[in-house]
Amino acid sequence: MHIDILTLFPEMFESPLSHSIVKRAIERKKLSIEFIDFREFTKDKHKQVDDYPFGGAPGMVIKPEPLFEAVDFLKEKRKYLLGSDEFPLIYLTPQGESYTQQIAEELSHKKYLAILCGHYKDVDYRVREHLVTREISIGNYVLSGGELPAMIIIDSLARLQEGVLSNMESAYSDSFQDNTLDGPYYTRPREYRGYKVPEVLLSGNHKLIEEWQKSKRKKLQKR
Repeated sequence: MHIDILTLFPEMFESPLSHSIVKRAIERKKLSIEFIDFREFTKDKHKQVDDYPFGGAPGMVIKPEPLFEAVDFLKEKRKYLLGSDEFPLIYLTPQGESYTQQIAEELSHKKYLAILCGHYKDVDYRVREHLVTREISIGNYVLSGGELPAMIIIDSLARLQEGVLSNMESAYSDSFQDNTLDGPYYTRPREYRGYKVPEVLLSGNHKLIEEWQKSKRKKLQKR
């Protein structure tokens, strides 16, 4: 899987991509990521990518020019990965659909994705109308930009790539995987400070253990 990140701050990704599961996915060539600083695509001599919105609203808005130019560049560069004329561009915005494990599952099977990290007040709406193919939100709160949400999506997709986790069954038994929240887990020692592991987990009876585990999983409440 290859992901292009359109961002004004590529350096923000250095540490998250250098550790743990994401690092392993990259090293095993299950995931590749490239950063496109769309400031490089503006024709403004001062490299300015934002401007005041028409209508006098407060805040600054990213201009359409650098993003249209950047997407044109990527369409040509990645045409060998694109199965159709549609360029799959995800925009991270509070107005988008809530990100879920089901969406992560769906996206994890794609060969290619592009993610747009917004900044300032918003991007010019023509970008959303004519370039963006999907809008996603990671929660009902406001962040300074789309970089942190992009990191979350990258992490969730990396661990679902075949050959990244040592045991894929672990991924498919996690919370949200079947619309439930995972139950409790215990490890050695059997007793610690007087607190004991439930006897059923020590019984060796796999049927009883499976029933106990299912009984402890909580149905995810719809929001």
